[in-house]
Amino acid sequence: MDKVNLAEKFSKFDECWSPKIVGTVNDSHIKVVKLQGEFVWHHHEEEDELFLVIKGRLQMQFRDREVWVEEGEFIIVPKGVEHRPVAPEVCHVVLMEPTSTLNTGNVTNERTVAELEQI
Repeated sequence: MDKVNLAEKFSKFDECWSPKIVGTVNDSHIKVVKLQGEFVWHHHEEEDELFLVIKGRLQMQFRDREVWVEEGEFIIVPKGVEHRPVAPEVCHVVLMEPTSTLNTGNVTNERTVAELEQI
């Protein structure tokens, strides 16, 4: 039952698109990740995802629209919805996802992180 300092967790790494586990709630991981540039189009068959922007801004692209998510805002992407996160500058994001969630969903490529580090 220790508290988590998000600024301290974000200071422990520099790489983008590599989520780190900072906590677990029931069957979901709480992760921190830095984003910059464009990710891959993908979807998750079984998992919803929550993206909470802590620093910077995030554009969540969907096939039919784009949504800007600003600091202090979050967006939930429902399972099965194809999406692509884009961050023009480094963006700090907290993710809340079921423990089964693979960062690239239905796509496997060089950005897939199968084994997550806990910090």
